[in-house]
Amino acid sequence: MSKNAKIAAGGVAVGILLLIWLPWWAALLIVLGVPAAAYLTLDPSQRRRLRRVSRKELGR
Repeated sequence: MSKNAKIAAGGVAVGILLLIWLPWWAALLIVLGVPAAAYLTLDPSQRRRLRRVSRKELGR
């Protein structure tokens, strides 16, 4: 199992646990808010590099 697959599986597991313990809107805020907050903490150069790598992986 690749590193990205392990991260995705962990994210799905955490999302399911949050849905069980919290109202759906709170779980949605956490699931969407944490990656958004992490992206906003990056420097502009790191954001450019992340977008460039993401486009390359999509085959553009």
